[in-house]
Amino acid sequence: MSSSSAGSSSKDADKFEDEMRELKEIEKRDSVLTSKQQIARLLKPGSTYLNLNPFEVLQIDHTAKVEEIKQKYRKLSLLLHPDKNIEEKERAQTAFEIVNKAWKILENDVTRTKCLSLYEEAQQRTDILIAEKRKKLKKEGKQDRVPEDESPEAYKHAVYVTVMKLFAEQERRRQQLEVRDMEERKRKREQEIEEEEAKKMQQEYAKNFEESREARVSSWQKFQSGEGKKKKKKTASSGFAPPKVKQETRN
Repeated sequence: MSSSSAGSSSKDADKFEDEMRELKEIEKRDSVLTSKQQIARLLKPGSTYLNLNPFEVLQIDHTAKVEEIKQKYRKLSLLLHPDKNIEEKERAQTAFEIVNKAWKILENDVTRTKCLSLYEEAQQRTDILIAEKRKKLKKEGKQDRVPEDESPEAYKHAVYVTVMKLFAEQERRRQQLEVRDMEERKRKREQEIEEEEAKKMQQEYAKNFEESREARVSSWQKFQSGEGKKKKKKTASSGFAPPKVKQETRN
């Protein structure tokens, strides 16, 4: 391996280290934000993507115990409560609901386990990507060590990025299922309406048929008894009638 390649790899590693230190400092600073700053953090542009991860919302590591998560939730919920943020009550209410939702997810064993499974998957995907990077560098004749090998923080950040992508993928699938479910419910409702209308028409027809039954029976009975037949007029005999003979009178 040439000295220039080694120098380039060393510079890349140093740059990555600097970025990780900066990120760590930002995370440390954000963990003690004031109520206004916390509201801004949770409602800033692009926050919808970040807020999909409940651990990110509560600013706590995914390895934390439930009791630790609960304590962090209580601290943030008190900080963000609308009654304590009168000047921006509506924004505080929205931020408060985001934090509350995150806690509801993490206090439940089932949903918390699902979140943790995304971290496990992210670690597996990250390991595969790192292995592919090493393989590519080796093929190019370069040092096969990547920044993630040099710093635990670099590895942690790589996992973090993948985790956020997985939460986004999960949300997209949820939305797709919700749309399909909505369409299916709509289709079933339309079918129910059609069936209800057809049934109503049948009932209306049966009702009208039954109501007219008596009139039809009465009419038929009259016809059978002859009352409905027209009486024939008597006509003169067609036979020849000779004229009457007038008697002659004499004087």
